[in-house]
Amino acid sequence: MATNNEIILRPENAPIAKKQLINLFPKQVECSYVSCYCEENVYKLCQDVVARHYNEIHKCYAVFVSNPKRTVPLWRQRAGKDDDKLVIWDYHVIFLYQAEPDKCLVYDLDSELPFPTYVHKYITETFRTDNILKPDYFRYFRVIPATEFLNEFASDRRHMKRNDGTWIKPPPNYPAIRSTTSTHNLEDYIQMDVTKGPGEVFSLTQFVQRFYKPAT
Repeated sequence: MATNNEIILRPENAPIAKKQLINLFPKQVECSYVSCYCEENVYKLCQDVVARHYNEIHKCYAVFVSNPKRTVPLWRQRAGKDDDKLVIWDYHVIFLYQAEPDKCLVYDLDSELPFPTYVHKYITETFRTDNILKPDYFRYFRVIPATEFLNEFASDRRHMKRNDGTWIKPPPNYPAIRSTTSTHNLEDYIQMDVTKGPGEVFSLTQFVQRFYKPAT
């Protein structure tokens, strides 16, 4: 042990120990999940971080993926039917954890990729590139800080009901999510007008530039 007057130096060329990343959700099967309610699944992930790793919540984001035509192709989705597991959703929501400036993880409970997956691999496998798509299928990303999402998001699940009031897909067994100001504002998150709604909206290229920082 060093005294107050001693300085401990790292030997020249000695390797610097890598900081261990926090595993926010050790087991995927223990996460709250209801098929076709991806926005609520991510909301629950945000709540779990607050409960278990509060100091990390400011590094977390809810990310809505959609476009004006509500036709966004995503590969490697568990609901996909072909070899590439391609699905065209009206929108999708993922959880993002920017643990370090050059280390960003994606948690997607609907993906067949590992849980989590580093952002560059996730983007490459799930979104691929817009260059092979018509503009109507380009993906846009509304990125909302997790704390803001928890405080402001609300959904009464009306989008999952038919005209006769029956459910398209069974809802979660917990009460609908409300904020202090709204009972339903899901549409504000799905629409991709950069001048409206919470958070920031990015194109695919901008999203990559924002969250993928190669280690130097």
